[in-house]
Amino acid sequence: MSADAIVIVGAGQAGGWAATTLRSRGFVGRVVLLGDEPHAPYERPPLSKAVLGGQAPAESTELFSAQRLAELDIAFHPGIAATRLRLADKRVETSDGASVSYAKLILCMGGRPVVPPLPGVDSPGVHVLRTRDDALRLRARLGPDRHVVIVGGGWIGLEVAATARQAGSRVTVLEQAARLCARSVQPGVSAHLAALHGAHGVDLRLGASLSAIHTLPDGRPVAELSDGTRLTADAVVLGVGLAANDALAREAGIACDRGVRVDAHCRTSAPDVYAAGDVAVSTHPATGDAMRLESWQNAQDQGMAAALAALGESAPYAPTGAVWSEQYGAMVQIVGFPALAQCEVLRPQADRRMLLSVSLDAAGRAVAGVAVDAPRELRQLRKWIAQGAVLDPALVQRPDVPLASAQIG
Repeated sequence: MSADAIVIVGAGQAGGWAATTLRSRGFVGRVVLLGDEPHAPYERPPLSKAVLGGQAPAESTELFSAQRLAELDIAFHPGIAATRLRLADKRVETSDGASVSYAKLILCMGGRPVVPPLPGVDSPGVHVLRTRDDALRLRARLGPDRHVVIVGGGWIGLEVAATARQAGSRVTVLEQAARLCARSVQPGVSAHLAALHGAHGVDLRLGASLSAIHTLPDGRPVAELSDGTRLTADAVVLGVGLAANDALAREAGIACDRGVRVDAHCRTSAPDVYAAGDVAVSTHPATGDAMRLESWQNAQDQGMAAALAALGESAPYAPTGAVWSEQYGAMVQIVGFPALAQCEVLRPQADRRMLLSVSLDAAGRAVAGVAVDAPRELRQLRKWIAQGAVLDPALVQRPDVPLASAQIG
């Protein structure tokens, strides 16, 4: 490949891995990494856990330091956002009034927390958690005698709930669905998560939705629910989803569908433009549906895959659907794609804190699974899903039978 520049827009997990992968694969041309945050690439999972809880400094999340990027001869520009993609000219305009040309462009703009258009959501007592600065701002509102209202019973909401409880805060979780994490796990897993948080004193309110935020004279927010209930809090945390930062791509005419559309090689609809991480929307290999994966694993793996594609080296990127979450010290690990499931099979565990949920499709094939503090069983699940193994549900449910013996095809 020629020594022309490869420009990466977005210096998060995907962007950081894309940049360093270019160098590890021997690319000697110019690499430009644009990041709208003032920080070098860092990992986000600790933000809702150790950083929010005060057990780790925000700096500990750093993935690749500015010094390391400089050693790799990567031109890193912190606090400089892309403002326009000029595809015809192969240039990227930036927030400092400059522009940079590219031979290849990799879009890793990530996403932003969804903020519902409700009265009062812009008040100072309302928080989101996406960046290091968000975590530090929210951390100051946690502690004994504090009440935290969390809107959304998905992964980010539950992780914040666990951290807030461990910090001594009183916690109320509002989830408008009938169960927790309904879009990503089966009912048995939702019930397990509800029991876990209930055992730690979280006030879970299912079927509850936020209608407005009011502010008291002392600055504290009051969450008003759709049924008229009002909850006075020290902080309201919005955890209702992540929207892809695809505006630049859409304005440039790149095909988007709630994110930047990519093929199996991370290529967008524009020549020499690739995308990876939270902003990228690919096609599910089994269903043909559009999917956007928001996970640490996907950001890393797809960022690397996009870099290889830009170098002309790539094989098709095959996401695993791997997601993990830690709550109250319990490790929750997901593998596969629960959306493919037709039924859930739960395997009884000797310790009620543990869980093994196996998802099967209509043919009885293992398509997804969730393991809570069950790493050995998770390894078996990964193998089954990779093989498309057919399982006997009755044997999966028998703890007296070795798990591996449940495979029948």
